Amino acid sequence: MSKIRQIIPKTREDRELLAGLRSGDNSAISYIYKTCFPSVSHLITGNRGSEDEAKDIFQEAVMVLYDKVTQTDFELSSKISTFLYAVSRRLWLKQLNKKENAYSTVDSDEYDIPDVESDLQVHVEKELEFAKMEGAMSQLGEPCLTILKDFYIQNRSMQEICDKLGYTNPDNAKTQKYKCLQRLKKLFFDQKSK
Repeated sequence: MSKIRQIIPKTREDRELLAGLRSGDNSAISYIYKTCFPSVSHLITGNRGSEDEAKDIFQEAVMVLYDKVTQTDFELSSKISTFLYAVSRRLWLKQLNKKENAYSTVDSDEYDIPDVESDLQVHVEKELEFAKMEGAMSQLGEPCLTILKDFYIQNRSMQEICDKLGYTNPDNAKTQKYKCLQRLKKLFFDQKSK
């Protein structure tokens, strides 16, 4: 198991969650809400929406997922969270457009599926990038992993990192962080070209 996985909380398998959603398992549905709703809420409340609107949009997105899951030929090509985020984003943009264009005669429903698919593709590509970064991080080793994690994830100062790892001064820790970043970039782009 890579060290970066230890930072990220463990999640239930998407297959298990889809099966639970399909069968109406309340624990699977609750888990989906608990883990996926916060990002949708952040998206909507950050874009002129309320928490109630976020809940409504997310509920619609879950219903879209449920409808898809109950179709026998449906195969999810992304994480559940990615799918729900993309559908919620599309639904929210559509709702914003309706608010701004109350008298529009264009039926935008026929355009939704390609837009959701392109959103999904973007999110799937981001997931792949994150997986490649995780792979590069797992190859990085110590002390680089600790330095980068402490600085970028834990938001520790160079002085704190210096004290923790025993460097003589923060400038030495900063130089080491730079070298670690260069090494991480090389590992990431080497992996990306494969």
